[in-house]
Amino acid sequence: MKIDNQEIDHKLEAYDYFLDSSLIASKPSKIRHESRLMIVRDSALEEDFSTNKFTKNLVDEFREGDLVVVNDTKVMKARLKVELENGRIVELLVLEKSHKSTWLCLAKPAKKLKKNRKLNLTAPLAQNIQLNVTGVDEETGGRLIKFPENINDLNSMNKLLEIYGEIPLPPYIKSTEKESFHENSYQTEYASTPGAVAAPTAGLHLSKSLISNFKKKGVLVMAITLHVGYGTFKPIDQEDLSNLKLHKEWVSVSRKVVEEIKRIKQTDRRIIAIGTTSVRALESCYSHEINNFIPIAKYVDLVIKPGYKFKVVDGLLTNFHLPKSSLLLLVSAMIGRQRLLDLYKKAIKEKFRFFSYGDAMYISPESFLEKK
Repeated sequence: MKIDNQEIDHKLEAYDYFLDSSLIASKPSKIRHESRLMIVRDSALEEDFSTNKFTKNLVDEFREGDLVVVNDTKVMKARLKVELENGRIVELLVLEKSHKSTWLCLAKPAKKLKKNRKLNLTAPLAQNIQLNVTGVDEETGGRLIKFPENINDLNSMNKLLEIYGEIPLPPYIKSTEKESFHENSYQTEYASTPGAVAAPTAGLHLSKSLISNFKKKGVLVMAITLHVGYGTFKPIDQEDLSNLKLHKEWVSVSRKVVEEIKRIKQTDRRIIAIGTTSVRALESCYSHEINNFIPIAKYVDLVIKPGYKFKVVDGLLTNFHLPKSSLLLLVSAMIGRQRLLDLYKKAIKEKFRFFSYGDAMYISPESFLEKK
């Protein structure tokens, strides 16, 4: 029996690929804009991609008047080490506020954190803080942790994490570098709004000088905010993707950005997203009810997978993503799942570096599948 492409596209197994662990980047390029860049072009062309470029060559891909959208979220030092009454150390990853001064945290090992368990948070030259486990979150398996009463918003939590926390590097980054190295390298040059627990990693390729070169060419650079959270890095745990849901993440797209989007859509200028988080944020500001773009400041759980018709984004700079991830689904929606996997095979053959600190792929506007 023949299975059509759409049915295959809805199977998680269809987004798997083999990657030798030697290609997982443990640290970034010494100079941000000198990471390698694969440029994906019109699939009708004989040479539909190029691999001999660097991120600094992006400036040649953009036209005067194009809009480049970056995500200005800032990674918080969201990893905490807390001590149980018996002296055992447990690791927390602070995800988001639940209510009042109670926060949802992933715990490792979680089984040690039963309800009402007390936790001791310490740091050199800082006051000890007692935390309390108040419950379990069914959706994530995380723990609800009661912090002091004044830790009741992102600003106050960020201040606490600056003293007690560590940068939450992904587990596949096996690094021997000092913590201070990652505090800089795992943060975009334009990070300004604390709230993320993982970096919007495509933005790690943009140096200040490259952004300056964009502007010199007449390219607009504007920021949105999506606080990268559990939804971005949570493994997909269902084989059938037809009803896939993702954990919500906070998004803010300003009126100024929306007005620029509306102007651009009346011209031949293009909107280029830096990273999949920028794509999710921008596509979330399209309202189906009024068939127009609106400013938003809310939690978003938009799922972008094959079959999705892009309303805002015309191009994308992105990293090489983990197998079976929601990010692979998003990029597949732009250029097709099989084409993306073929390009990944070529990237592996040419020893591109993968994942958060790895190299980049530019999905050019002419390479997109048909847009609505």
